[in-house]
Formats: sequence, structure tokens, C-alpha cells
Amino acid sequence: MTAIVKYNAGNIRSVLLALERLGEQAVWTDDPAVLRSADRVIFPGVGEAASAMAYLKERGLDEVLRSLQQPVLGICLGLQLFCRHSEEGDTNCLGIFDVEVKKFSGMNGTLKVPHMGWNTLENTRGTLFEDLGAEPYVYFVHSFYAETNQYTTAACRYGETFSAALQRNNFYAVQFHPEKSGLTGQRILQQFLRLT
Repeated sequence: MTAIVKYNAGNIRSVLLALERLGEQAVWTDDPAVLRSADRVIFPGVGEAASAMAYLKERGLDEVLRSLQQPVLGICLGLQLFCRHSEEGDTNCLGIFDVEVKKFSGMNGTLKVPHMGWNTLENTRGTLFEDLGAEPYVYFVHSFYAETNQYTTAACRYGETFSAALQRNNFYAVQFHPEKSGLTGQRILQQFLRLT
């Protein structure tokens, strides 16, 4: 069973539907006992860093998330909250990845922010990206990004090069939305669901 972390963010329904299409039973919960006992945990998100972290702290979910031993996948805001700090609301995050989250500069108005739409993954490595072929396309919607670092397992370029995916031990995170990324996203979710 896969648990999806319940907090004040959108986009939960599309993740649930994506898992359903893959035949995976999922539960949406903020119950620490359920999160700890799940086979896998997904931390999705469309929202704002400061209010999301406040919700997690109020319910003690920040400590629960840090302590999980099973495979955990952060999506979009989930990736950003797994980092140390975000410029969005000057927010201290979970610190799973010792990385700073920054706002896109927009290259002096030459690029629109948020970065929205399909873009190419580069330099992919690790289990989630096996058998995807060269430079797969995935769907992004974000104004903030994690810099490339030692945990980067996929990169992307939008003005600057940023981390499209991170991994440290049992924690995986993607800046894009696999649930909105067609067959490529479906394949990435399948790879995650196979992790034990």
C-alpha cells in the first residue's frame, strides 16, 4: 500500500488517479501510524513552501517524514520541501537534502516564470530513470528550483540548469509532475512502485 501525505496542497487527485491506473492501492493520510506502516510514501504538492511547512510542523509530520525508512517520493513542492531552505517565504524545510531552493531569475524578462510546460531531462541516472531512452520529456510547473548538487539524478535547463530529480538513500524527489507526464511519467511511477 502506498500512502500519499495529506497537507494543505493541491494536485492530490491526479496523483491518486495515476496510481489507480497502475493498479496501486493508495490512501491519502496525515496519520503518522499509517505513514510509518505504508510500503511507500508519496509527498506530492502544488502550493507554497511556508504554509506547507507550517502545516507539517503543527501535526508533527516534519519529524515523521524525516524518520521514514521505506521509499519516499517527493513531487514538485515535495522536492523543494525535502531541501534545507527555500527562498519562497524564507522557509526552513525538512533538510533531507542539504540544498538551497531558489527562485528563477527569468533571465531579465527573457523567460517566463513560472517554468511551465514540457522540457527535457538530462544526465539521468538511478532506478527511476531506467529504460526511458535519451533525454525524455516531462511536464513542469514551478517558480522555484533546487540547484544541481551531489544528490542530483536528473537535470533540466530553463535559463539555468537545475535539479529535475534528487535521491538520497530511500528519499527520491522529482521537480516535474510524473502524473502529468504521459507514458514517461507513468514509467517513472512504476519504477518507484517497484522499490522495496
